[in-house]
Amino acid sequence: MDFTINFWAIFACSVSAMVIAAIWYGPLFGKKWMEICGVDPLDVEARRKMQKEATPLYAIQFMLTLFQVWVLAYYIEGFKAASALGNSLWIWAAFIIPMIAGSAMWTNDPKKVVWARFLIQSGYQLVIFIMFGLILGAWK
Repeated sequence: MDFTINFWAIFACSVSAMVIAAIWYGPLFGKKWMEICGVDPLDVEARRKMQKEATPLYAIQFMLTLFQVWVLAYYIEGFKAASALGNSLWIWAAFIIPMIAGSAMWTNDPKKVVWARFLIQSGYQLVIFIMFGLILGAWK
């Protein structure tokens, strides 16, 4: 099989995912996420510590996202029965949701926290996978 993959589209998807994450875990759900992680949003020192510890992880997350979108691009290119967006949604439903559900369910957290964690994380993944499908479908 000879696939033509647009690497600029993969890069654009990865950058877009980081921007969406900053909004998703910032103004949209940042306070709830800090509550789930046990950080008081009013504790400036704890927030600074959390941000300092997270900074090196951004580069790792970006590289993982590049890999994720690269695999998705090859998958979409090879499976023509569905659109790029359709493929993205199938992958989200079949692989992403079960992984997030498993990581949320198998904790000792209260059900309210489990559901909040699951909905915030799976919602973010749904948004970026829709965006991935749209970008990869448009930039063929």
